[in-house]
Amino acid sequence: MAPPVSVHPENLPRRFGRYVLFDKIGEGGMARIYLGRPESGSDKLLVVKQMLPLFSNSERFSKLLIDEAKLAAELTNSNIVQVFDLGREGDVLYIAMEYVEGFDLRQLLQQCSKRQIALPIEFSLFVVGETLKALEHAHKKKNEQGESLGIVHRDVSPSNVLLSFHGEVKLCDFGIARAMAAREEVPDEAIEGKAGYMSPEAARGEPIDARADVFSVGIVLWELVAGRKLYRGGGVGRMPSLEQASQAEIPALPERGLPHETELHRIIGRALSVDRDMRYASCRDMRRDLEAYVLEAGLTVSQLKFGEWITQNFGTEIIELRRERERAARAWLSERPPAPVAVKPSEPKVATAVPSERRIEAKPGQAVRSEAPLPGTPAGTTAGGGSPVVAVLGVLLLALIAAFWLLR
Repeated sequence: MAPPVSVHPENLPRRFGRYVLFDKIGEGGMARIYLGRPESGSDKLLVVKQMLPLFSNSERFSKLLIDEAKLAAELTNSNIVQVFDLGREGDVLYIAMEYVEGFDLRQLLQQCSKRQIALPIEFSLFVVGETLKALEHAHKKKNEQGESLGIVHRDVSPSNVLLSFHGEVKLCDFGIARAMAAREEVPDEAIEGKAGYMSPEAARGEPIDARADVFSVGIVLWELVAGRKLYRGGGVGRMPSLEQASQAEIPALPERGLPHETELHRIIGRALSVDRDMRYASCRDMRRDLEAYVLEAGLTVSQLKFGEWITQNFGTEIIELRRERERAARAWLSERPPAPVAVKPSEPKVATAVPSERRIEAKPGQAVRSEAPLPGTPAGTTAGGGSPVVAVLGVLLLALIAAFWLLR
């Protein structure tokens, strides 16, 4: 087994397998999330999600996650984050995926609260509608034989809804929640961290279908309209419990004076039906009713307008900071030698080192020679270019000539 890979977030930029990580952009109960690029020199930005040791060290969880991520990699849709790579580097399980420059919905709501900027209802409805499109595509996905793959996201929540500065809405982390269902090796507190957006049947551990995702979207929409969390934890800093999720006691929505508000409340109430037979049968059905409400209420919005609103209110500082870190990472990589490439055992090792040349100090009038052959000089050849045999013959010839003159 390879030695453990350092995951200290302060040590940036740094190499991680085939990638260079240069900015930590998030951390949750399951993973640390970094912005990086391939070490090969490509300018393509991507996100590397490193699963925490609690999950990376579980063989069953690792297998389930990789199997599900492979399935998710087949989902190609403009509203779904594309998965590029998955595997293990040392002791760290990771997923490399498409980078969406902007916020997740949870971060956007935090920024709105911090700056006391209200998220307009038309943008909330736009985000939910685009999320429903992503789920609709996944739920309808079939294999080559035309059979449904039965994909259910299981973890639709604000932190998994990504919003770009161009107004794009993309859903990520398909498959992770199904791996979480391997409760034998996953602590209860890790599962309960997802309870705030679970359907009641999922919280009870019952078999689920696409209607579980409808319920989760219903919670997201309820919170956007109400301006607060649906479930309150058992204390300060406490997450909602599985018991709360299984009971699914839904408070009445406050009146906000929205156009045709009763119809909007009806749509949300149907999505949050505890009896799933009373719930929307599909994301498509819920999206159809939402689109009809948007038109009736005159709340039309475009991706372009949504992107402009995010950028104008929150984007300038973040974009500049990220560009600075990106430039620093590029400079760091250009100063580093490439990582050594391991030679496969089946391949012969080729010696590339040239013997060092040791020079000998020459006395006046003595030629300087090298004990090592010069590059390109055949072995057995002196620096002057003659063979030792020729040199000996030359000495003997001189001796014979001298003897001949003496005998005369």
